[in-house]
Amino acid sequence: MRALGPGSVSSFLKIILDVVFVALWITLGAVTLALLAALLFSFNPSLLLSSIRSPDAAELVARGPLFAGMLFAFGLSVAGVLVIVHSLRRIFVTLTAGDPFHPDNVGRLRLIGVMLAALELGRYAVWGISSWAPLVDRVEPNFSLTAWFSVLVVFVLAEVFREGARLRREAELTI
Repeated sequence: MRALGPGSVSSFLKIILDVVFVALWITLGAVTLALLAALLFSFNPSLLLSSIRSPDAAELVARGPLFAGMLFAFGLSVAGVLVIVHSLRRIFVTLTAGDPFHPDNVGRLRLIGVMLAALELGRYAVWGISSWAPLVDRVEPNFSLTAWFSVLVVFVLAEVFREGARLRREAELTI
């Protein structure tokens, strides 16, 4: 089976990325609605207390702002993954078209590298905040060499694609 062009592995992967892209948008929408609800109940706890008749309702109201913060952090990470998947979709469009060294792929790969690094730094921020936030179970820190290696690999691939695009431009100018 071919790696590039219509009907290839890259076109199959593009379809999978399209499905994941839609699922991520749905997830981001659900997280946004949940965040709005958490903020509404945080600013007006009587709405929640009147609808829930439970001794645990007061504790739930007390954790409302914390829950909203956790939803916001999760929403940011979903948005980061959404940017990565969108860039991958655009790259796979060029692969399906048989043009892997399209000049725009360099910027897309760099964006993916930046987003991977930002997601990892965001994970460290959540760890740091959880260590001093009240009413939160402490998140155990772990430094992931795999994540940082992935960031470096993506940046190296971006430079490989930049060089490939340069060579392609030179070949097009050759008579």
